[in-house]
Amino acid sequence: MLSAETRGGLAERLWRAERDRAPIPPLVESHPGIDVVDAYEIQLINIRRRGTAVAGHKVGLSSPAMQQMMGVDEPDYGHLLADMRLAEDVPIDARAYCYPRVEAEVGFLLAEDIPPDCDEQGVLDRTEALIPSIELIDSRIRDWRIGIADTIADNASSAGYVLGAQRVAPAELDPRGIDAVLHRNGEVVAEGRSDAVLGNPATAVAWLANEVAGFGVRLRAGNVVLPGSCTRAIDLRPGDFFQAEFTGLGTAGLTAKP
Repeated sequence: MLSAETRGGLAERLWRAERDRAPIPPLVESHPGIDVVDAYEIQLINIRRRGTAVAGHKVGLSSPAMQQMMGVDEPDYGHLLADMRLAEDVPIDARAYCYPRVEAEVGFLLAEDIPPDCDEQGVLDRTEALIPSIELIDSRIRDWRIGIADTIADNASSAGYVLGAQRVAPAELDPRGIDAVLHRNGEVVAEGRSDAVLGNPATAVAWLANEVAGFGVRLRAGNVVLPGSCTRAIDLRPGDFFQAEFTGLGTAGLTAKP
């Protein structure tokens, strides 16, 4: 376990990497003893430093395809902050990020707090609606050379998220059987299904509630939870327009300035 001083120093390095768009080498190279507890404490340092309201949480790397793509063997988890929410009709600047990528996700809007011992049905019973979503991910670790501790410390490689307009009650749509298609500039670039996320995205939400409870963090009513990508991540370039389509759930879109 790292000292509080060391954790603070690593948090500062990640903070500057994001601010300056200057990726740093993997933390595990300079601190091979870093573990997921250290990493989450580092994440929390920078979450508190941003001084922005927590809007929700995310699970990442929850599908075999994404774990293989990133070279890890377990999910990561992070915070969604109010200033990370992006609008469908406002283009973003892709150059403001280090290595931006886009993922299609079935989001959960919570009606009630999720306790740490909740099961999948308990998650659905406490969910107000499923939401079509796009997550913008980025890594402040050079060339995406991440281990699990690197990405957790880096707020699970979060950068932003878009919520589509539609809201569907969980009782009206099986969250395990939602087909997702991701288009870039009108071309299909990725396809998947919601059960790619741990067999059921509600499983990822339940797992997350339990995982963060030990740090005094709860999934709260009104939060958005992104449980993981249905598809592989696709690079975002200047001028790109992405649209994610979900069977029975509608669409979400994200545009980058030229």
